[in-house]
Amino acid sequence: MLKADSRSRDPWSRQIGELVSPTSLPFANDTAPHRTAGDLSNDYRARRALEEEERAQRRRIDLEEQRSSLNPPKVRIRAWEKVHGLRLPADSTHPILEVIAGDTRLTLAEVQEEQQARAAEATSRRQQQPNGPTTAAK
Repeated sequence: MLKADSRSRDPWSRQIGELVSPTSLPFANDTAPHRTAGDLSNDYRARRALEEEERAQRRRIDLEEQRSSLNPPKVRIRAWEKVHGLRLPADSTHPILEVIAGDTRLTLAEVQEEQQARAAEATSRRQQQPNGPTTAAK
């Protein structure tokens, strides 16, 4: 009985000197048109322009949300914080409060009321928390 060559059973092994046919290469039969560097850069520019347009649209929506009289002061101030990446200061005499009032179309008193409401909420949360972590007896 003749012993079969082990290489003939392994489809991945190649004989020395055996050439790889061009059709066995990946994407050899790809019929899609090949893209040039100019096409790729145009696609990149178009994608970047679309992303910039989407960012501008989101910003317009955020600005409308912070100014809309349909939104209560709390929502408008949160929208202002989101747009500017800042938090409402705790100091009731901070100069930025007038800017926040103008940008949100609120009165200074309404902004200060939101400050007081947040301070009261923070105080009640602190009072509801346990007096620190409990440790097990050793």
